[in-house]
Order: sequence, then C-alpha cells, then structure tokens
Amino acid sequence: MTDTARARKLADRIRVVVAETLERRIKDPRLGFVTITDTRVTGDLREATVFYTVYGDETERAASAAALESAKGVLRTEVGRQTGVRFTPSLSFVADAVPDTARHLDDLLIKARQQDAEVRSVAVGKSYAGEADPYRKPGEDEDDDLDVDVLDEDGPDAGTTHGSAADGDE
Repeated sequence: MTDTARARKLADRIRVVVAETLERRIKDPRLGFVTITDTRVTGDLREATVFYTVYGDETERAASAAALESAKGVLRTEVGRQTGVRFTPSLSFVADAVPDTARHLDDLLIKARQQDAEVRSVAVGKSYAGEADPYRKPGEDEDDDLDVDVLDEDGPDAGTTHGSAADGDE
C-alpha cells in the first residue's frame, strides 16, 4: 500500500535538497542556469524523477544534462543524508517540456491575434449579405401563426383528397 502524502512530501524535500546542492556544492563548469521545477517519487519511494529547465540554447542544455548525470552520485548521497529515509531513492533527471510548450502556446496566441486583427480590418465598412440578425426570435415570426390558422379553418381533413386517381377510382 502506498502513501501518496508521504511520497509527495519526500518529492518536495528532494527537490529542495537537489536545488540547494546544485547551487552550493556542485562546481561543474558545464552546469548552466539550471532550475529544478518538479520532482516525482514512485509509490514505493525507490525512484525519484527530477524535472529541470536550463536557460540557454541546445548546446547548453546538453552540457547541463551531462553535468547533472555526472553529479548524480553526489546528489543522491546528499538526498540520503538530509532526508533520513531507509532507502535513498535513485535519481533520474528529465528536461522539463513545460517552458517549451508554454512558448509554443504563446506563439500560437500571437498568431491568432494577428489573424483576428486582419479579419477585423477587412470587415471595416462592410455590410451583411442578408439581415443583420438572421436568427428567429420567439413572437416575431408571423409565418408560423398563419400555418396554424389555415389548418384550423379547413379542418382536420384539409390535406387529404377524396376520389382522386391515386385511390384507384378511375
């Protein structure tokens, strides 16, 4: 049985320990501007996935990933020392995709705003092809009332024909 509250607390503690250790103890020149964004621990508390972002281009991201991989042992030792759990979880580092996704969404929103502005500029001074409001409103349509009146005046058999050729009375 897993205790998700305990796993969440351990994940939060691991995030803090890894971030502080990277800032204070790891002096690898390949390590760029790394931010630890999230940590997730499995239910059995044996494995921890640490999500990070790196400020910079693709080469700086690759160099920071290599630096994190080489510092994994020191970071795991520090996590074990500061958390005091019986079994120190193994650490795996994953580049967080949230900033790239957010940047892509921002670009799409900017593009949508530009297209809306183009449509607005084309629509200036134009008129509707039909009526300004093409939707029916209750109580304004007079055609529906006429159909009901015609049926009432002619009676229920107004639509049927008696003695036509279709009945076979030739």
